[in-house]
Amino acid sequence: MDIRLAQPDITEREIEAVVAVLRTPTLALGPKITEFEERFAEHCGVRHGVAICNGTAGLHLIVRSMGIGAGDEVITTPFSFVASANCFLYEGSTPVFVDIDAQTWNIDAAKIEAAVTDRTKAIIAVDVFGQTADYDRIADIARRRSLRLIEDSCEALGGRHKGRPAGSLGEAGVFGFYPNKQITTGEGGMVVTNDDEIARLCRSLSNQGRDHMGGWLDHPRLGYNYRISDINCALGIVQLDRLAEIVATRTRVAGWYAEELEGEARVTLQRIDPDVEMSWFCFVVRLSDEYEVKARDRILTALRAGGIGSSNYFSPIHLQKYMVERFGFKRGDFPVCEWLADRTLSLPFHKGLSREDVTTVCDALRRLL
Repeated sequence: MDIRLAQPDITEREIEAVVAVLRTPTLALGPKITEFEERFAEHCGVRHGVAICNGTAGLHLIVRSMGIGAGDEVITTPFSFVASANCFLYEGSTPVFVDIDAQTWNIDAAKIEAAVTDRTKAIIAVDVFGQTADYDRIADIARRRSLRLIEDSCEALGGRHKGRPAGSLGEAGVFGFYPNKQITTGEGGMVVTNDDEIARLCRSLSNQGRDHMGGWLDHPRLGYNYRISDINCALGIVQLDRLAEIVATRTRVAGWYAEELEGEARVTLQRIDPDVEMSWFCFVVRLSDEYEVKARDRILTALRAGGIGSSNYFSPIHLQKYMVERFGFKRGDFPVCEWLADRTLSLPFHKGLSREDVTTVCDALRRLL
């Protein structure tokens, strides 16, 4: 048996689009990048899209474009991929984690305001597993306390909050296009924003600090090589065109899992807020309280040994070795996050799964519980 945890959804259309670029002399800094940016911005309902090499780079660019740096504090969730905190550590800022909601698994908006200090510069909200955060409350806090609001939507392309597209809910949003995401460019990402200055700076910083109208060897600011190629963007254009189909397929697979696990008291699913149109990045379940981390890891290992891909999404950011050594975080600091992270299992999730595959995975999980 070999049921993969994740795999990209690639058709002949994507292959033909990539080959077409390879037949041209323009593999980088060409028209496919502009086309991808414009189409993506239109999808998100914003003025600007800036295509870059990955979501982490996009987060870093936004942080730098907002002037967030040494001495500043940034509020974010400890239950995420490390990039949502690393992006401002690069600039010397300090993480202020706020614990999560036990049901939605997103940052607990009711706890954010108590974490604001005179040094707080921004909030980075993360749309965990494809569910947008509580942006009504978070944006209200940001407005009242004069904070910048960044949306990490790397896992939520195609999702909506009260009808508004993921990525458009903060001052700037970021998407990632790794092969396990809703759409892929192999590696890649996109910054989206309505702010002209954020877009201008992100575009310049991602291209070695060049200005749009400047020469190739003219660098008015320190920048990075965070560019993406036309090859990647050609793939992304077709994937974006197929987004509705891809999201619908992933929603169907998520529905199969929900049906298979209905009534299983030892497993709990992420609660989807009624204001959210979910765009499933992966399918994660939480084991009941009787299962502590060793029991979860035993199940994870057994699933893998049986040919069923699985993982533990996420390990708490504040308990990563470098975070503990640098900031002194310890177990018990964010108990809801830790309680959840000890019990999560990410199950196989992609278009290639049949209903029979989902049944096989769930049957195997039940036998191990």
